[in-house]
Amino acid sequence: MVKIRLQRCGCRNKPKYRVVVANSRSPRDGKFIEVIGFYNPLEKTDQKSKKLKIDLVKFNLWTKNGAQVTDRIACLLAS
Repeated sequence: MVKIRLQRCGCRNKPKYRVVVANSRSPRDGKFIEVIGFYNPLEKTDQKSKKLKIDLVKFNLWTKNGAQVTDRIACLLAS
């Protein structure tokens, strides 16, 4: 099964995340198929859209092809 989920990168105490398309059996920071965006929770902006950047064309393409969206990504997209 293919999932759209977060992959952690960045230094200790300064997390940054990539929004990736990955096989559900691969580890969180392991092998992925494609990077479709990023999320920076520590960025100090008034707009939440600045913290989360996703290529919506690729996102829609993967969801149409059957990729499952994780709960965290769905929550971030809803806000």
